[in-house]
Amino acid sequence: MDAVCFDMDGVLVDSEDYWIELERERVVPEALPDADVSVDELTGVYYEELYGILEEDYDLAVDHDEFCSLYEGAAEEIYGEKVKLTPGVGDVVADLRDAGVPVAMVTSSPPEWYKIVLDRFGLAFDATVSAADLDGPGKPEPGIYEHAAAELGVDPGGCVAVEDSANGALAASRAGMTVIGFGVGEAGHGLAESAADSVAETPAALRDQLFSRV
Repeated sequence: MDAVCFDMDGVLVDSEDYWIELERERVVPEALPDADVSVDELTGVYYEELYGILEEDYDLAVDHDEFCSLYEGAAEEIYGEKVKLTPGVGDVVADLRDAGVPVAMVTSSPPEWYKIVLDRFGLAFDATVSAADLDGPGKPEPGIYEHAAAELGVDPGGCVAVEDSANGALAASRAGMTVIGFGVGEAGHGLAESAADSVAETPAALRDQLFSRV
C-alpha cells in the first residue's frame, strides 16, 4: 500500500446524515417536487455539479443558484457546530502518517467547507483534494482520485480509498484504487454490494484492514 485516501463526509466526520436530511426534507421537495428521486443519487456528488446531473433526467423547479443556496446556507452550521469527528479515525490518519504512509483527504466539499473541519478538529493530511479543484467532473468519475494520487506522487493502483457512499466508492474504483467501505451514517448502507472491495464495520476494523497492508 503506497498511500491512503480518506473521504471526509461520512468517514472522517458524521456530516453525511445532516446532508441527507437536508436533501430529503428540502432539496428534493423544493427542487424535484414531481420526481421520484432517491437521495442515494445525490450523496457524495459535488453540489455545484449535481444540478446539471439532475437536469439531464428531471425537470427541476429551481434554478442553479437557488439549488446551490440550499446547500451553502446549511454548510457553516453543519461543519462549524453540528458534526463530530468519527471516534478513532483521526488517530488512524495520524498513525498512518507516523508509519510513513502518505494520506490524502478527497472530498466533494469545497475548500471553504472542509477547512472548517480541518481547523476545528486539528486534522492534517499530506494532500487535500476537493471536487472544486478539478477541471473535470467529480465523483463518481475517477478524476478526483487520480488527482489525489498525483498530488501524493504515487500510482492510483497502489492506493487504498476509504469511502462511505456508492458514488465515492465508484470514483475510487474507477481510478484503480482498492476501496474499503466505511461510514458512520446512512450513506454507508449497501456499500458491500457497490464498488467497495471490502467493508469495515467499525473504526477498529478499519484500522486492522489498513495496517494489514502497511
